[in-house]
Amino acid sequence: MNKGLLTTSLSGSWEYTRPARDSLVEQGVAVVGAVLDVLCDEQSPVEWKVSADVLCRIGEPALLPLAHAAAAADSPEIARRAGWALGRLKVDDPGAFEPLLNHVHPRVRSNALHAFQVRDEAAAKYVDRLIPLLGDPEPEVHQRAVRTFQAIGTAAVPALQRVRRLPAPGPRVRAGALEALAAIAVPDGLGLRDQDAWRRLTRIKLLSEVPEGMHLCGSWYAVPTHDQGAVLEEFDLGSPQPVTLRTGAAAWNRDHHSRDRNRPHASCSRVFVSPALDGWTLVFGHSSQDTHRIEDADDRVEALSLVVSQRCTELSRRFGSAQWYGMSCGDDWTAWCIAEGGQIVRHYDAYDAEEEDGDGGPVHPAEDGYLLPHQDGGFPGGTFDGVNPMDSEAIAARYRQVKEDLQIPDTCCAGDIAARVSVDPGSLGAHTSTSGHGVLALTACGREHGHPAGALPV
Repeated sequence: MNKGLLTTSLSGSWEYTRPARDSLVEQGVAVVGAVLDVLCDEQSPVEWKVSADVLCRIGEPALLPLAHAAAAADSPEIARRAGWALGRLKVDDPGAFEPLLNHVHPRVRSNALHAFQVRDEAAAKYVDRLIPLLGDPEPEVHQRAVRTFQAIGTAAVPALQRVRRLPAPGPRVRAGALEALAAIAVPDGLGLRDQDAWRRLTRIKLLSEVPEGMHLCGSWYAVPTHDQGAVLEEFDLGSPQPVTLRTGAAAWNRDHHSRDRNRPHASCSRVFVSPALDGWTLVFGHSSQDTHRIEDADDRVEALSLVVSQRCTELSRRFGSAQWYGMSCGDDWTAWCIAEGGQIVRHYDAYDAEEEDGDGGPVHPAEDGYLLPHQDGGFPGGTFDGVNPMDSEAIAARYRQVKEDLQIPDTCCAGDIAARVSVDPGSLGAHTSTSGHGVLALTACGREHGHPAGALPV
């Protein structure tokens, strides 16, 4: 087929080229080579997804040509196009991709795995063939294999458990099977030997653990106590499992970012309760009752404020004082609530303060010397005149210079206030005194539905 005529027929919008694409699909194998040439031509005026659609719909006749193109690609863009089409070929049985699982090029192996991944249930009968890829030496292929087993789901669990029980079928495969099991099943889905090994490793790590600063995105409470059991009681938590700070921090970040529709309680099933850190016990997350009060409310912002105020009030009655802090790594939101002796003495939310043109609350002594996030820093007009807006280093240098010249205070966030009032989990280190150990504890939802699935570092 003449490439010029083919290019002309496929040039245009998605709707405009539909008749031409349909006609090419009907011609099948006879046009695969020509359409592939267009797909791999970065200078072609044809939108690449237009030519990819033709190959995807032609199906199996395009499989080996696309695999060769992906492996031989001399640019990342061509590799991406060919790999995208390869992993999305319309075939009745994913078994058509089975020969590519042994391909010499890791890109092709990864694309073939993607074809099984998107067919989840249909791929279940190929789990024995997919298992060796869990030990692939290429990280990209290994991770794709884990995601493929995760997509297959519980149907793959017996085969993965068998791999864990028997001698290794290849290097790194047993470790990959454990990672896949953790991604599919809750901890109870692991074999007893693996569960015992995880607990044993945790105990060993706890003996010499040095606190490290946590990535802060979410919310946590702080209470001045070493009585972890009392804290668990206050939050209606049960079945505490000892964990390192590293494990607890990873669970907290994973759980409250969870958007898994297949596991609707993944974000409300467990809470990380820290060891006593400089005399403060930190609770990362909410009880399931509090989570649902917030998530089910018509106004979630108002519901969060009420939940936090009530919880801090109750905690401070029992422990003398209590705080709650919130931060987001995706935007500028930050907030804190401080209670003493059953009374809220400060509740600040940066977004509320911006919307209301001020927070209207009494300033807490911990805020002295700081600008609050909603406050104007006092930078005069024209501060950045003459600075190239594309030069981030120059902008930062001018900012620091003007800030120093005008003695403009730093703007605080929740971590700064926590550092002055209790303990900042983002600044933990060898200087932090630690008593006891942290635990992952189940909420009421967790006791009904179990731990969320997913591998956690120790």
